[in-house]
Amino acid sequence: MNQQNSTGGASLFSLLAAGLTLAAAVFASGCGRDSANEQMTNARTTPLPQSWRPASEELLTGEAAKGDWTTDAPGVRRKITAADMPAPFATESVKNQPSKVSPPPGAMPQVPAGFQVVRFAEKLAKPRMIRTAPNGDLFVAESEENRIRVLRDADGDGRPEFNEVFAEGAEGLDKPFGIAFHPAGANPQYIYVANTGSVVRFPYQNGDKKARAASQTIIANLSSGGMLEGGGHWTRDIVFSKDGSKMYVSVGSKSNVSDDEAEARRARIFEYTPDGKNERVYADGIRNPVGLAVHPQTGDLWTSVNERDELGDHLVPDYITRVREGGFYGWPWYYIGANQDPRHKGKRPELKDKVIVPDVLLQSHSASLGMTFYTGDQFPSEYRNLPFAAEHGSWNRARRTGYKVIYLPMQGGRATGEYVDFMTGFVTPEGDVWGRPVAVAVGRDGALFVTDDGGNVIWRVSHTEGRKFARAGKN
Repeated sequence: MNQQNSTGGASLFSLLAAGLTLAAAVFASGCGRDSANEQMTNARTTPLPQSWRPASEELLTGEAAKGDWTTDAPGVRRKITAADMPAPFATESVKNQPSKVSPPPGAMPQVPAGFQVVRFAEKLAKPRMIRTAPNGDLFVAESEENRIRVLRDADGDGRPEFNEVFAEGAEGLDKPFGIAFHPAGANPQYIYVANTGSVVRFPYQNGDKKARAASQTIIANLSSGGMLEGGGHWTRDIVFSKDGSKMYVSVGSKSNVSDDEAEARRARIFEYTPDGKNERVYADGIRNPVGLAVHPQTGDLWTSVNERDELGDHLVPDYITRVREGGFYGWPWYYIGANQDPRHKGKRPELKDKVIVPDVLLQSHSASLGMTFYTGDQFPSEYRNLPFAAEHGSWNRARRTGYKVIYLPMQGGRATGEYVDFMTGFVTPEGDVWGRPVAVAVGRDGALFVTDDGGNVIWRVSHTEGRKFARAGKN
């Protein structure tokens, strides 16, 4: 009897010990993320299991908000402030170009519960900007091929029945990127295209599959750029004001942080009338305002920006912001307020107190590119009129960041300073990359389309109960 009790007690003790060990492991997996991340030094560290990612109600701030791809997951919220920035050169600047691989078997981007993602179009040639025509056609810039492609899903099955070239280089395209329709409304008369050194427009009617006439150059003197590595930032975006009376064109810098004559007409957003006349600088000191969008209610102009490099892993944060008319955002002498770039020490002191702090700071070097506002009625109502942006991914920090699509919570048409991961999963556990989001657009059916020039695809994100939401919105 005593022996049996002793054996049973030992067995019970063993079971309890094993249970406590397992509980401790689970607790550490779920709650010890920050300390674990601090110890990560190998860029190929396996990320935490999806089930132990932060819940959507958790807000990452300070050092935790600066994490890398292993801390990304749909619903993860981050808030980075100017006070979180380290001193310049706190870490060594590195070149860490993404190692591109084919998607692992069965790999798909991760989206929040209730959403689904499918490949809408494949085998494209590095698709970049994407914009939706009033009739629902999707226009996509294949910039390196000097062409604009049009895709149409007429039957709503999530695959295009039509996928053809609308216009190409011989018709006036040179590294095309930005695409816009004018005038606003159901029946535009022109499609505008922002080349690297000019803006052209084609006569257009809804349903056109090919350019119906030759392009007309309406701006011929944009500062042109090569494909980086000394050629400068080459993308130019274009949008129209809400009332259609103003046209905005973004131009990135030629260099990382120079202030020489080559930057005279760069790092700024221009304003024109739709005929390409009456040029003025709407805002400047914006190193590379890759993406532009106009808030559908307030009419405010917004931009998605790549900030400077070579100050360390966590400098300088990229950002998304409402653009203030006449505003100065610091480049190249200052960044994120009155923080002087040490490479321009003592220069332009009169500008120090004029530098605007952007609305939403992002993980440094994320390469924030195209953006849009969600104006559909398929997603749940809390997404209505929120800005979405594509993070192309870092190449110059020790541990990767970006490679995802995010959205920005808003209150009263103003950003809260937070951003939320929406579409992630393009980086393998080994740190290799199989997809790079470039731009986002809202389809006529309310789905979100994402161009990916790493996988040469367009992704379509829909809500599984989207039709119910759409019907409810129309009642």
